[in-house]
Amino acid sequence: MDKHKKNFSFIAISAVIGFMIAIQFQTVKEPVERDTRDLWQLREALLQEKELQSELLSEIRSIEEKLLAYESKQKQSKEQALRDTIEELKVEAGLTEVQVPGLTLRIEPILEDIQIGAHVSKDLSPELLKRLLNELNMYDAKYVSVDGQRIINTTVIREITNETKIDGHALSKFPIEVKVGVDNFEVAEKLYNRIKASKATEEFFTESLKLTISEPIPEVTIPAYDNPIQIRYLESLKANEGGNT
Repeated sequence: MDKHKKNFSFIAISAVIGFMIAIQFQTVKEPVERDTRDLWQLREALLQEKELQSELLSEIRSIEEKLLAYESKQKQSKEQALRDTIEELKVEAGLTEVQVPGLTLRIEPILEDIQIGAHVSKDLSPELLKRLLNELNMYDAKYVSVDGQRIINTTVIREITNETKIDGHALSKFPIEVKVGVDNFEVAEKLYNRIKASKATEEFFTESLKLTISEPIPEVTIPAYDNPIQIRYLESLKANEGGNT
């Protein structure tokens, strides 16, 4: 009996040792696909991930603070909480004027081309303007106006009768000012550095246009959106529908 126990113990111990060796071998085995990026590329990727994580955490904290503030205001005054929420939504929708840190971009024809008689585009093309706005949004621009026209989610930029128009407003005269607002001055500086290093100025140059980017300032005024907003697929709720009224 003792002999059988010893054999069984030996087999069990051997199995455990073999299993551990197999796991260790699997752990140290080289992966099938190797990461071919160099050290600087890996550092850059890590930095981007850290920036993204920081932005997400900041956004989560902001939302949590808003929820706490909203709950606190609800306890104090439901009516005031509702008014504050409406005002906040108006700001987010672009229906109020804002004064925030930011910078100004200036678009005008290249003077040298005018002097030598080269062909200069009469208007800023919709495609070039859209590319610029997309790039600004990519660099965390929050409030934008072009030639005094506030840009919001429903803004329409297109060419009508050979003129570029923003919600019906014609961009027919140079220079054209693009005002950009952000949450804080640090973001404004980051946006300035990124847009300066981008290919935006080169793209405008190929269209015989000069894009001048001013240094960030503590306060720029972005006007409110003053056109009627078209609301589709929504209907007003009747008094006897949708809950207690």
